Amino acid sequence: MRKLVGMAIVAGALMVSACNTVEGVGKDVKSAGDTVAKTADKSK
Repeated sequence: MRKLVGMAIVAGALMVSACNTVEGVGKDVKSAGDTVAKTADKSK
């Protein structure tokens, strides 16, 4: 039983950290897209 609870805690921690990582990547991609869009607008 202790092993199962320990595994559940580790799995929960990994899921939370994965969500933060995905959110960070999403923000980075959005920032890069905004930069490209601004550059394209300036070169028109």
